[in-house]
Amino acid sequence: MSPLKRIYEPAAYAAGSLDGCWWPETTRTAPAEALSSLRGEARCEFAVIGAGYAGLNAAITLAEAGGDVVVLDEHEPGWGASGRNGGFCCLGGAKASGEVIARRHGTLELARHRATEKAAIAHVAALTDRFGIALDRHSRGEVQIAHSPRAFRAMRNEVAGVSAAYQVAAELLSPADLAARGMQVSGLTGPMHGGLWVDLGFALNPRKYALGLARAARALGARLHARSPALSITPEGQSYRITTPEGALRARHILLTTNGYSADNLPRWMAARYLPLQSSVLVTRPLTEAEIAAQGWSSDVMAYDSRHLLHYFRLMPDRRMLFGMRGALRWTPAAHAAIRADLRRHFAAMFPAWAAVEAPHVWSGLVAMSRALTPYVGPLGDWPRAQAAFAWHGNGVAMGSYAGAQAARAALGRPTELPRFYAAPPRRFELGPARRLMLAAAYLGYRVIDAA
Repeated sequence: MSPLKRIYEPAAYAAGSLDGCWWPETTRTAPAEALSSLRGEARCEFAVIGAGYAGLNAAITLAEAGGDVVVLDEHEPGWGASGRNGGFCCLGGAKASGEVIARRHGTLELARHRATEKAAIAHVAALTDRFGIALDRHSRGEVQIAHSPRAFRAMRNEVAGVSAAYQVAAELLSPADLAARGMQVSGLTGPMHGGLWVDLGFALNPRKYALGLARAARALGARLHARSPALSITPEGQSYRITTPEGALRARHILLTTNGYSADNLPRWMAARYLPLQSSVLVTRPLTEAEIAAQGWSSDVMAYDSRHLLHYFRLMPDRRMLFGMRGALRWTPAAHAAIRADLRRHFAAMFPAWAAVEAPHVWSGLVAMSRALTPYVGPLGDWPRAQAAFAWHGNGVAMGSYAGAQAARAALGRPTELPRFYAAPPRRFELGPARRLMLAAAYLGYRVIDAA
């Protein structure tokens, strides 16, 4: 049995990579879910590999349809990006612009993509209401803040189109408007130039959401196994054999939903079809009302700036500030020390009144992109009865959830409600196992563009 082939250092995939994350602190008083590892031989109709948002939504959909479902995870449900992200349930899923999607696939497919973005947010809201998941939901809509005059001009040209495309309210905000609404923030090298608010989405506690999904899946009859990484998948007759360190699972259908924590040999078709990249987050101690007033950021709206190497941030209900940005290129102590320093420097530049505020929680996680910069939800190569869903480009709360449910519909032989291009086989990244090297050049280019 060959080891999993992954492109980051082993520490990225070890249990300790979650150290420093704020979200586990918010669930320590909740009763622990006792999940066993898979031991010995087992069978099921549907095997789901990966217990993040996509995998757990798939399990819920399959179990509700009466399917016999087993979910395997390398660590615990929500251990990966699903339990350590910024908690933005918002538009997104693709890094490719609307213009690029329309040019490649046509305006009808672009409209379907936008409808999918909107449906994904509604899916999360309905799902959490249906299962009574308490996830600290708050805020309304999201705001993109212009880091340059050129970015603000683009927003001015786009605001009417955004409103029409999504059939929601969208509003252009001047710098004075931002300040009046409690969104006073600076850029890295100067003032911000305005913003664009869209009335879609809400903020949540990502770990509470993930654990709530796991409880819902189990209540419906799905069997969840923790500390059970899939080490190999082998077709055998009319089924698949999935081996784990202590057992093996035979399943007629498989759904692979490992996203940034995938492996190039699980199965070999996955090799170089996804590119994990790091996102890093800090969370401050609770801010006092005086500190909030001094900075002028009192809004709880989800916010991000217009840079390619964007920053994302929000004030949480307990008055802690969350601030995130793209992470390091390596998963080593030295690389993470450097990104922690960058996080503090960027945070201090954008929120100068809070430059000295303690941030006791800092962590990183892996998101994933595809070569086309669009999501993939479709067949796992040429294997029958096998689906894969990955590449949310850092916006997996809504898109990963909805795509997982739609992948389950495909596994059940039902039509999906996704754009056709989501199922186009993803191209492989250049450089194969060394494709992470591309990020250094890409980040350098984006820094130049962002500074223009």
